Amino acid sequence: MKKFSLVVVALFATAACGSGGGDAQNAADTLTRAQKDSIVAEMPIPGASGVGGALRARDAANARTQGHDTIG
Repeated sequence: MKKFSLVVVALFATAACGSGGGDAQNAADTLTRAQKDSIVAEMPIPGASGVGGALRARDAANARTQGHDTIG
């Protein structure tokens, strides 16, 4: 019985904390992953240039794929 009540309390606590959000979370959700990565690539932090390089590589690969799709 003690374990059951502990599980019930844990479930209520999880439900109470999990559904929060608010305006700050909604504002952060308006940016796409690519937009967030572009912002990070411009920051003066270690590894930011690697993020920028990965974005350029992705764009180049997408351009090549689109070029191959239009050939045939």
